[in-house]
Amino acid sequence: MSSVDRCSSRTRDWVCEAVRIIEADANRSADTHLLHFPLPLEWGIDLYLKDESTHPTGSLKHRLARSLFLYAICNGWIVGGTPVIEASSGSTAVSEAYFARLLGLPFIAVMPRSTSPEKVALIERQGGRCHFVDEPSAIYDESRRLAADLHGHFMDQFTHAERATDWRGNNNIAESVFEQMSMEAAPEPEWVVVGAGTGGTSATIGRYIHYRRLRSRLAVVDPEHSVFFDAWRDGNTSLVGGQGSRIEGIGRPRVEPSFIGNVIDRMIKVPDAASVATIRHVEEVLGRRVGGSTGTNLWGAFQLIAEMRASRQRGSVVTLLCDGGERYADTYYDDGWVAEQGMDLAPHLEALVRFRTTGTWSG
Repeated sequence: MSSVDRCSSRTRDWVCEAVRIIEADANRSADTHLLHFPLPLEWGIDLYLKDESTHPTGSLKHRLARSLFLYAICNGWIVGGTPVIEASSGSTAVSEAYFARLLGLPFIAVMPRSTSPEKVALIERQGGRCHFVDEPSAIYDESRRLAADLHGHFMDQFTHAERATDWRGNNNIAESVFEQMSMEAAPEPEWVVVGAGTGGTSATIGRYIHYRRLRSRLAVVDPEHSVFFDAWRDGNTSLVGGQGSRIEGIGRPRVEPSFIGNVIDRMIKVPDAASVATIRHVEEVLGRRVGGSTGTNLWGAFQLIAEMRASRQRGSVVTLLCDGGERYADTYYDDGWVAEQGMDLAPHLEALVRFRTTGTWSG
């Protein structure tokens, strides 16, 4: 598009209306709930789950998609009719397709050909189109090629996640959590526990903690086959892994530009079998199914709570319920899929029962 087109009053009118539409959508939506996870009262520790599954597109990625669209529009990258392209086969693509449809924009999700039909259906239900590649690592180059060929915009969540969100406030997830905690017995949590996919959520929360002069510490949990933990531990951001994460939404085979390691106080490596065991265990506690990344979060949170118990420390811990478990009936909740992956859930389930009954950790 030419500079004249970008400066035209018609384009400015579209930008103003697009921002209004996105802000109106947010205004129609109530904030997500902060749920109290039941632990024995005598422990003196409260665990809270920020339930991001209640967003219109059902996951934490709804916040990211909203921020990415506002960022791209306000930077002049997206105007009326701009095709939007994203490298994603998961919840980010679902949420971005939702916002593209709100704005009347074409949306294309670039994904591996092996992506499950269920994921494809979720994206298409929101009005998006799926574009398949044979080699998973090719999604980035193919997204850039499509954007160039179609005169569109490659959203590039992994680069822009940490800068698209205003970490000082403006109703980001960190501000929401701490405002909702303000009336609790221990309003300033000892730990906030999150996973990292793009790195945007951990960057936002870590920066917000520093900006608000809080004493809370940030722990980031990392699944198998992800390089974030090793890169953070060793200070080597050039690490590249050979396999993608089985826990959707978190874990990456490379260190993404939005991952800001210096705001993280601690990282915890979590076996994939532990993540899956945890969501099956907590289904009995919560009476509902949650996604695999929530299991990763809770496994890390339980470990930290056990350490607090061992040191006779009281207080609170907050983590995220990233999405619902209905999307994973054919994977994490399917015994056949678990067996095909070579996962043994038994020792992790035993560790979870031991934690719930004694408050000690052997995971």
